[in-house]
Amino acid sequence: MSQTLLPPVKQSPPWWLTLPEDFYCQSDGTELDGEYPLKVYGTAIMDRMMRTGLGVMISGALLPQFLLGGGMARERARMNFYAGLAESREIDDVFIPPPKVNVEAHKIGRFSYKPKDIPAVELRFTSPFTPLNPELTDSYLSYKRNRTACAQYWSHPDGPRPTLIFVHGVVESSYAFNSVFFSLSSFYNNGYDILLMTQPFHGSRAEPRHPFSGYGLFAGGFSQLNEGMLQAVSDARVFIDYLFERGAPHVGISGLSLGGYLSSIMAVVEPRLAFCIPNSPLVSPVDTVRSWQPTGALMDLIGTRTGLTPMDLRRGLAIHSPLSYQPKLDPERVMIIGGAGDRFTPPRFVRLLHAHWPESHLHWFPGNHLVHLGQSEYLKLMQLFMDRHCQAVTTDAGGA
Repeated sequence: MSQTLLPPVKQSPPWWLTLPEDFYCQSDGTELDGEYPLKVYGTAIMDRMMRTGLGVMISGALLPQFLLGGGMARERARMNFYAGLAESREIDDVFIPPPKVNVEAHKIGRFSYKPKDIPAVELRFTSPFTPLNPELTDSYLSYKRNRTACAQYWSHPDGPRPTLIFVHGVVESSYAFNSVFFSLSSFYNNGYDILLMTQPFHGSRAEPRHPFSGYGLFAGGFSQLNEGMLQAVSDARVFIDYLFERGAPHVGISGLSLGGYLSSIMAVVEPRLAFCIPNSPLVSPVDTVRSWQPTGALMDLIGTRTGLTPMDLRRGLAIHSPLSYQPKLDPERVMIIGGAGDRFTPPRFVRLLHAHWPESHLHWFPGNHLVHLGQSEYLKLMQLFMDRHCQAVTTDAGGA
């Protein structure tokens, strides 16, 4: 398979310095605002109310870590560690390729979701990931359930097909919800195998004591969030290896919100992908949650107590931001989808990612983060985009 690799581009200065400090509260707008004002502004109001609930959950997970003795000083030192790596912008030093891992297929449990009339199994493997920061090794690996990576895999009986990896957002890791919401069975019926990946600390990877799916991603502070995203990338690459070894002719990825964020990062590290379709992607986590409550107040509290400002956190979390790197995947193979009324991951963040990769494609729908008005249109566009780029990869390989 031939693949056009873009030369590494080093930005000077880096994006976390050039992005305005008040970016989180700047106004939003898309070309759909005037065409569908009721749909856009009505759904935006809904998002503002719902994101407060998520903000309470995330703040409740983060706060105890900082209240512990020395927690804030420890977090400041760790953020400096990650910031140094982000500033080097050496992709392979940050996203270390995983070793060969044995992925096992298991029968889906009796009380677990299973798609109707579609052959499906649960894939599992012991995640080979170890924290990039050695100070976190013991604490991070103490989450035993998180060490078993898992996914639900729908395959065609006649052998491997082009495969869509779909990745859920924060909290909402249910296979049933994501399968129905994104009409994944229609992609299966149109010839694609489907792999629904469970992100670290979500679903069956959450500890029994955790109050919600994804809690562990935040419970160890921002440094644990960093390692969780690095583990998500590592685990996704294991699944990609598995699919190609099994005989999948093409593999692509899509996801919503945090899953859109992971999809974007995969474009940074994986030139083997045929396509990448981030949907309402998170782009800069700190700037995103600063406009929420009570997370915005928590950012102010951290800054007051430690001097660790939102800009310092932006720099420390930049280690896994797609804005920090040029993609190994040709941006022409990336289609970014955004909601004009989205106030979880507002349009200005979607535009920021598109501006970073201007050759990527951008599509707006007149809805918010969870109410995707006009979804049937973008699902059709997704199908066409996937088909076209799978065919392009085949053509490139044939001419190689």
